[in-house]
Amino acid sequence: MSAIQEIHTPVTAEELAHTFDEAPAEVDLKVYSVEDWFTMALFWLMAGCVFLQFFTRYILNNSYAWTEEIAVNCLIGVVFMGSVMCVRMSRHIQVDVLYHYLPARLTRLMATAVDVIRIGFFAYGSWLMWRYMEIVADEEMVTVQLPRNIVFYTVLAAFVLMLGRSIQVFIANMRRGYSVLERPEAFQSVED
Repeated sequence: MSAIQEIHTPVTAEELAHTFDEAPAEVDLKVYSVEDWFTMALFWLMAGCVFLQFFTRYILNNSYAWTEEIAVNCLIGVVFMGSVMCVRMSRHIQVDVLYHYLPARLTRLMATAVDVIRIGFFAYGSWLMWRYMEIVADEEMVTVQLPRNIVFYTVLAAFVLMLGRSIQVFIANMRRGYSVLERPEAFQSVED
C-alpha cells in the first residue's frame, strides 16, 4: 500500500498577515431561538459535569458519583431540545429521492401528508409523555436528591415545542407552496 501524501499550499507570512486585516464575518443571531440557547446551556452543563467526572476520577483518583447521572440527564435534555431546532429548520434526516421522479402534484400531496403525520406524531408523543409523567411523578434521581421530573418536564416541553414548530413548518410550507422534500436546493444555506 502506498501512503497518502498530504498537499499543503505554501503561504507566505505576508499573505497570512493580510488575513487578519479582513473584516470578520457578520454574525447573525436571529436564526437562533430560545430553545437553542437553552440547549446550549444544557450542553455546557453536561460538558462541565463530564470534565469534573474525568478530573475527579483520573486526576484526583476519587470520582464524584453524581456527575455521571447529571451528565446523562443533561444529554437527554440536549437530544430532545436539540430536536426542536431540527424540526424548526427542517434538518431531520429525510429521504427525498422519490420527489425527484414523481409528478409535482403528487409530491405536493406527499409532502403535505408528511407534515400532517409529523404533527400527529409530536401530538401523540406529547400526550404519551404527559401520561408517563403521571406514572413516575414521585421518582428521585439516584445520586442526587432532585426529582426526576426535571428531566421528564424537559422532554415534555421538547415534544410540545416540536409540535408547535412542526405546525409552524406546515403553515410555512403551505404558504410557500413547497417543502424541503420537494425543493431541497431552496433550503441550502451559505454554511452548507
